[in-house]
Amino acid sequence: MKMNSEEKIKEVINKLRPYLISDGGNIEFVKFEDGIVYIKMLGACAGCALIDYTLKDGVEMAIKEEVPEVKEVVNIS
Repeated sequence: MKMNSEEKIKEVINKLRPYLISDGGNIEFVKFEDGIVYIKMLGACAGCALIDYTLKDGVEMAIKEEVPEVKEVVNIS
C-alpha cells in the first residue's frame, strides 16, 4: 500500500518522537498544506533555546529526506 505525503510525514515524526521525549519534549503533527508541514513542539522543546536548530536541522531535514514534496517545516506555538 502506497502512503500519502501526510502519512509519510507522520511516520517520520513518530521516529523522531522518542529522541525529543528523552530530552523532556515532544512533537505534534498539525497539518500539511501547500508543501509546508505545520507542527507543534511541546514540553521542554517548546521553550528550548535550540528549538530552531532542532526544527530545521533535525525535524525538517529528516522529513524532507523521506518526503521530497515538503518545502518547509513550521512550528506553531
